[in-house]
Amino acid sequence: MSEADRIQLEGIHLAFGSRQVYRNLDCRFPRGEISVLMGGSGAGKSTLLRLMAGLLRPDRGRVVVAGEEITSLSERDLFRMRERIGMLFQGGALLDAMTVFENVALPLREHSRLSETDIRAEVERRLVAVGLPDTGGLMPRELSGGMLRRAALARAIVTDPEILICDEPFSGLDPLNVRRIEALLIELNRRLGLTMIVTSHHLPSSLRMASQLVFLIDGGAVVGTPRELLASEDPRVREFLEAETAGMPGFEAVPGVAS
Repeated sequence: MSEADRIQLEGIHLAFGSRQVYRNLDCRFPRGEISVLMGGSGAGKSTLLRLMAGLLRPDRGRVVVAGEEITSLSERDLFRMRERIGMLFQGGALLDAMTVFENVALPLREHSRLSETDIRAEVERRLVAVGLPDTGGLMPRELSGGMLRRAALARAIVTDPEILICDEPFSGLDPLNVRRIEALLIELNRRLGLTMIVTSHHLPSSLRMASQLVFLIDGGAVVGTPRELLASEDPRVREFLEAETAGMPGFEAVPGVAS
């Protein structure tokens, strides 16, 4: 595995019963970059995140995270490895019975030996980082959709992970909050050097924020920069992206993309 790669999947085969999800899938996720997973419904985007986090094992193939082959690790070693990964779950997944502060503090209370004073300082620092100062005493039901997503992001980064996995961070948000979450992810990537893997159906944000697009199709992956995939001659990629970019200003002039 190259030092430039934070995560590598090699020769991955996975099936659920008679449904083949991956057939000899290969892809790499560069250190310190934002990679966006795209593809149609059922292409296996969320399943790939579970493989990276060691929540699922492939039928065949290798998954290497931060230089460590994880497919054969014990549950104890997988637990240790997962401490290096932050997870932003689809919809945020905050616990309704806990305040925002308690939600964000939970990973520290579970996985660290910090004092309550230090936990409070860390939580407040992360809430400020995501633009939610003075919200620790609120309940999740008192937050807007965009605020919920930002609070969940604070929880995902409170343990200083090396890798941040985001499952559909823009789903259900209005355009203004999409741009806010997009800008926040870009800022955190630049400021903290996080390696980010994001699944998304929101093509405009994906094209703006991604250093690399990983397009899942037919059990494999087509990988490239946004410009490379927009100019791809692969008919499967062209069909998907041209349908999504139709009428989007700025993309009609990209070589290889139909106007």
